Amino acid sequence: MKGPQERRRCSWAERSPEESVYHDTEWGVPTHEDSTIFEFLVLETMQAGLSWTMIMKRREGMRKAFDGFDYHKIAAYDDEKEAALLQNPNVIRHRLKIASLKKNARAFMKVQEEFGSFAAYIWGFTDGNTIVGHWQKEEDAPAATALSDTISKDLKKRGFTFVGSTIVYSFLQAIGVVNDHIVSCPRYRMLVTPRMSRVQELAESEKE
Repeated sequence: MKGPQERRRCSWAERSPEESVYHDTEWGVPTHEDSTIFEFLVLETMQAGLSWTMIMKRREGMRKAFDGFDYHKIAAYDDEKEAALLQNPNVIRHRLKIASLKKNARAFMKVQEEFGSFAAYIWGFTDGNTIVGHWQKEEDAPAATALSDTISKDLKKRGFTFVGSTIVYSFLQAIGVVNDHIVSCPRYRMLVTPRMSRVQELAESEKE
């Protein structure tokens, strides 16, 4: 029988061992390292229309196939490399998603050139603050918000693909721009810090 604290975790963390580790160590942690941010962007774009469970189970296979999620190497992919990836059973073999790897890596580096880092760009949308949802139940959390709408539009203008608002919102959750752990989850309490003091104001503005 599970203890009360374990039952109060975000329930999706119980779906697989991989998701449990991801939930307990990565999801919602404020991330400012561009290499990690790019990895999460790739994972989220690959997830479009699929289950997160599948993505987590194939994550290490994709890491190996995608050169450690190194955007410098991915930006140089040619037709031969993309064709090989489409034959690799350890990745998501979707032609447009595979093509998006190179496009997004190149767009990612252009953002770095303009802003100094991709982290500076993405965190600039919230002035460096994390938006905390304060959700009582997982179903209360939105699939997209005005913020993800804005970022999605801007990313598309910059040449990114597979960055619809729902994908972008999941990406923001992953890198900690948004903390959507339910309030009863131990990770919620661990991640809420004084740095997040503007969260309620930002969260309320999202609802207007």
